[in-house]
Amino acid sequence: MLSRAAWNLMLRKGERGRREMHSPEAPVYRLQYHQTFAEINRRSNEWKTVMGCVFFFCGFAALLIWWQRVYVYPPKPITLTDEWKAQQLQRMLDLKVNPVHGLASHWDYEKKEWKK
Repeated sequence: MLSRAAWNLMLRKGERGRREMHSPEAPVYRLQYHQTFAEINRRSNEWKTVMGCVFFFCGFAALLIWWQRVYVYPPKPITLTDEWKAQQLQRMLDLKVNPVHGLASHWDYEKKEWKK
């Protein structure tokens, strides 16, 4: 739908106005369509906004995970420390746990080191 000003402009141009109505340079074309085909297909910088939002939310998620590890989750149990694991391994070797095919079969009890 053309506005009254656009319609008057087209009528003033007469026959030439009707022919040129669909050329991108015509003011009537601009009033009717607002953009040319080339302007519609022009690249936009919207990808920068999208990538910025993606990085923002990834950073926010990382901060949330860090906050949960520090303030929400309980501390690790003592059985996961290196000293406890070393003591447990020594107890298993002292008890000769699974001497045929298991852990004790790889330990040399005379030299007190792992078999090669």
